[in-house]
Amino acid sequence: MADVSVLDVLLYGEPIGTLTRVGGDRILFAFNDAYIKDESRPVLGLGFKDKLGQLIATFKPTQTRVLPFFSNLLPEGHMRNYLAERADVNPEREFFLLWALGADLPGAITIKPTDGEAWPPDAGDNGEDDDHHGDDHRENALRFSLAGVQLKFSAVNEARGGLTIPAKGVGGSWIVKLPSREFEQVPENEHAMMTLARMIGIDVPPVQLVDLDSIENLPEGIGVLNGKALAIERFDRLADGTTVHIEDFAQIFGVYPEDKYKKANYRNIAAVLAAEASDEDIAEFIRRLTFNMLIGNADMHLKNWSVIYPDRRTVALAPAYDFVSTIAFLPDSKAALNVSRTKRFDEFSEDEISHLAAKARLPEKLVLDTARETVALFHQHWQAEKANLPLSAKFIEVIEAHLKTIPIA
Repeated sequence: MADVSVLDVLLYGEPIGTLTRVGGDRILFAFNDAYIKDESRPVLGLGFKDKLGQLIATFKPTQTRVLPFFSNLLPEGHMRNYLAERADVNPEREFFLLWALGADLPGAITIKPTDGEAWPPDAGDNGEDDDHHGDDHRENALRFSLAGVQLKFSAVNEARGGLTIPAKGVGGSWIVKLPSREFEQVPENEHAMMTLARMIGIDVPPVQLVDLDSIENLPEGIGVLNGKALAIERFDRLADGTTVHIEDFAQIFGVYPEDKYKKANYRNIAAVLAAEASDEDIAEFIRRLTFNMLIGNADMHLKNWSVIYPDRRTVALAPAYDFVSTIAFLPDSKAALNVSRTKRFDEFSEDEISHLAAKARLPEKLVLDTARETVALFHQHWQAEKANLPLSAKFIEVIEAHLKTIPIA
């Protein structure tokens, strides 16, 4: 039984630290001395900065799980269980999930065993020695998965118009989100909302609906699926394959994925943007917040907001993702997080937005002007395009009834 295992943490392909597993599944993270001493170092995450803007370099060990920053790189829910089963790893043993999936994580992070270290014999589901072939575990853990609950796979966009899930190794520049087993037309709903968001000026990556039979090399064991899939171009990958670093707000706030609906709110997100980003980013945040309240998205939690580092150090709000009118599937009167004082859709008013602006130290005129403009543009494009979007009459009816309850609308 191996007493110590080490994973290298790389940013833009350069080693910056290590995750070390010692006896009893205790895990320690440490930055490399070179990264600590580099005054022009690329930013790993805002949560690694103290109140004075200096790098935090001392961390308490964790048990079984890794630090929240790294935990949020891993898939959640059904996807985590699916991949953990294929890797023969307990889904809570995050060190080994990172080992298996670390070749293509969100952003510019890669994680790999030091010196190509062999898969430990005690990495199995129950933590006991097994006699399986270690390398097979990582091969069986599928090619790649993004963080999230819905089944998502990285794919290469083929010239002939199809999508191919890579057989193994690093994924591609598109995310394929498969249909939900629980709810009908989730990909169609998201495609419609993302398309509408782009129309009103929100920064949305290219999206397209694709037939399931046009996707090659889908993994085994995912069951029978019906409907279309949604393909989204990854904004953390450039055309030449270069990685661009991103992090979500669960990572920024040091919150484990299961607490993505807790510990922080939209006002806290706004305050980070006010301190770290530009007025353009603040306006974009208000635009997205307003839009998602109008469509009835009750699932805009901390992991559905991210920042991006275009030049490796400067923070900007990352492009939009996961815009879904959830009230079309599950009736809900509340958003995922408090805006400032309330999370109720029917209390989303100019007064509530002004309160957020004051508490987060945002320019009030910019905030209110952006919210009003977003409402006007929403009504304009919704009325013109709702019949052309891939939405059922029932979905349209639900959204229109919801709009009548929103004070700002």
